[in-house]
Amino acid sequence: MIIRSKAPLRIGLAGGGTDVSPYSDLYGGAILNATINLYAYASLEPTDDGQIEFVIDGQNKQIKLKSDSELPMHEGFELFIGVYNRVIKQFNLKPLSFRLTSFIEAPQGSGLGTSSTIVVSLLGAFVEWLKLPLGKYDIAHLAYDIERIDLKMAGGKQDQYAATFGGINFLEFSANDKVIVNPLQLKSKIVNELEFSLLLYFTSTQRLSAGIINEQVKNVNEKNTKSIEAMHNLKEQAQQMKDALLREELSKFGEILHFGWQNKKQMAQSISNHFIDEIYQNAINHGATGGKISGAGGGGFMFFYCPGVTKNKVAHAIQSMGGNCQPFKFTQQGLITWTI
Repeated sequence: MIIRSKAPLRIGLAGGGTDVSPYSDLYGGAILNATINLYAYASLEPTDDGQIEFVIDGQNKQIKLKSDSELPMHEGFELFIGVYNRVIKQFNLKPLSFRLTSFIEAPQGSGLGTSSTIVVSLLGAFVEWLKLPLGKYDIAHLAYDIERIDLKMAGGKQDQYAATFGGINFLEFSANDKVIVNPLQLKSKIVNELEFSLLLYFTSTQRLSAGIINEQVKNVNEKNTKSIEAMHNLKEQAQQMKDALLREELSKFGEILHFGWQNKKQMAQSISNHFIDEIYQNAINHGATGGKISGAGGGGFMFFYCPGVTKNKVAHAIQSMGGNCQPFKFTQQGLITWTI
């Protein structure tokens, strides 16, 4: 028996950062995001040798540990161990024996929600194997708890819910970790036009999001007026973009993206830099009407709205700066698990 799972990565279209506590607890947050056809995979093979083996496929990393009810942390395998320890503890299970392999179709630290999506895929494998009584909201919330509470990794709440639910969603966040997922029922022509017009670009740089997020948290805690006002504007941006999509007003899409990017840069100093600003301006000069970093900022993936037939022109211009464009399509399904 082999248990498999896969969960999609996401691009954050609007409202990014308003899902991070304490902002979401104090003011309420809103984000519009969309999952794409790049995935984190997990493959679990039960064994009977009293060992637990974790493998990161594609990085040539693996570790074998003696099966126990709580595993000690090992650098590079925190997500695996965090998921295992929480599952055993929460469901009062005896130690398990298995081989668990993970693979992801994008570099970690690239702004597509990679770490959280890996956690969702790993957790999904255990849910499928052990028939754990968890619905979508339960899985997303547990993935959040594992990453943010147990492992103390800085970040927000959107990625776990995007990976679990899938699709184009308007997410609302409030105090006590309350999250509401509102799927947008868009006509196929709107989804097709978005895919036709959006350009996803990897800057060939990666970053650790924790420092950026910690700066953002500090600004809220210290009541930095400029930063908080920017987050208020980003929450409004998410509402504006949702309305534009539902009303089929794609002519406003780039303008709304640009408004969000100008505000996002006010949340923390390290969100952008001279190189990112140059890429952005180059894209605008060649026909894009708006864009942003996907994720916390500092590097990774950017995307741009290129109306009409400007996409190839923009792509050619920004690829000359050392990055590469990533083809993608939106996906409607989130976490999927199966057994063979």
